[in-house]
Amino acid sequence: MTGCKPGGLQHRTRTKEVLDWITKKFPNLKPRIAWNQPMFTDHGTFIIGFSVSKHHLAVGPERAGIDHFSDEIEQAGYDHTKLLVRMPWDRPVDFSLLEKMNAFNITDKADCSTFWRK
Repeated sequence: MTGCKPGGLQHRTRTKEVLDWITKKFPNLKPRIAWNQPMFTDHGTFIIGFSVSKHHLAVGPERAGIDHFSDEIEQAGYDHTKLLVRMPWDRPVDFSLLEKMNAFNITDKADCSTFWRK
């Protein structure tokens, strides 16, 4: 691939793997691009979003998702801020953790009528 940055193809492949997995595992979620980033929504409310960085795939399940799973995020060996989880490119994706974060947000936001939690 001409003009591709080092790691670009690997990062794209990993990101596609994660997005495809979510599409298959949670077929009711709607994929969408907003703010130039892939994300998934349920009945118009945000469930999870992603962004690509040089060193990691950033996963954003909103602050409630980070707070709820902070211990499991750390046990998986991931670093996190208040709003995102950093999944390093050189480590496997913890799909069970992604599944739990998605399921939590779907359930927790079932009656949410806004895009973001208030």
